[in-house]
Amino acid sequence: MITVLSGGTGTPKLLQGLKEIYDPANMNIIVNTLENDYFSGVYVSADVDTVLYTMADMINEEFWYGVRNDTFITHERLKELGYSELLRIGDIDRATKIQKTMLLENHTLSEAVNIQAQEMGIKSNIIPMSNENSEIELITDIGRLDFHDFLIKHQSSPEVLDIKYSNVIPSEGVVESIENSDAVIIGPSNPITSISPILYLEGVKKALKNTYTIAVSPIVGSDTVSGPASKFMKALDIEVSSVGVASLYKDFLDVMVIDEKDYDLKDELENIVDKVVVTNTIMKTLDDKKNLAGIILNNIK
Repeated sequence: MITVLSGGTGTPKLLQGLKEIYDPANMNIIVNTLENDYFSGVYVSADVDTVLYTMADMINEEFWYGVRNDTFITHERLKELGYSELLRIGDIDRATKIQKTMLLENHTLSEAVNIQAQEMGIKSNIIPMSNENSEIELITDIGRLDFHDFLIKHQSSPEVLDIKYSNVIPSEGVVESIENSDAVIIGPSNPITSISPILYLEGVKKALKNTYTIAVSPIVGSDTVSGPASKFMKALDIEVSSVGVASLYKDFLDVMVIDEKDYDLKDELENIVDKVVVTNTIMKTLDDKKNLAGIILNNIK
């Protein structure tokens, strides 16, 4: 049994590879919920839905958000009626979100996600990191911004000065899945807004210290593979490199997987973590994803 810590872009690519070569029924996936909120009257859990669609082979791989070949009839009609949505939500995706919103009237988020995962034929156990409302606030050079306003309305352009997380309680099964796993894989998601919110949950770091943990760096050179991670890392005075990522995870990390382009960082990283694996971490094709997944699994005790 393995547990994967996931955000909404880099790690789902890895999950595509993992589920091809590892039994999905033996996989727990703990997913960031820090960005969850209501939009256009429906509950949006972007990272959770991306993982659901990935594991159900429905994900839109162009944006790593929404459903492949979705239509946008409702979105376009809302615009015609004078309502401009902050998020461009597809029709099939919207149906998923409507169902989740309705389920939340009588179920926790974890229960709602479990119901949807079963209906989509997903064998893995997908666990939202918390059932409580989570929030992230960015302090920027143009003032305080909600995460989605920063990301979508302002296209990630403001400079980030500080980041504020809300404190939430881990959902049932988060700590237990880590404790009962043979290994934990921290995927190549944004280390600040996708992975750290999971790590800060009560009991998670303690559980990781007692579990074999391997992480894939989302940084190649000084560039993030996806998203505005570099701005967030700079705001917290963390070096934008694989070394910076390793420093975030150093209290519990056993193995760090870095890209071939970062080979010159191997010696420095070996002062932080016991083992460093150098390979191609850029996942453009399914073979890339399967190869990286295989290397990770081969480096688990």
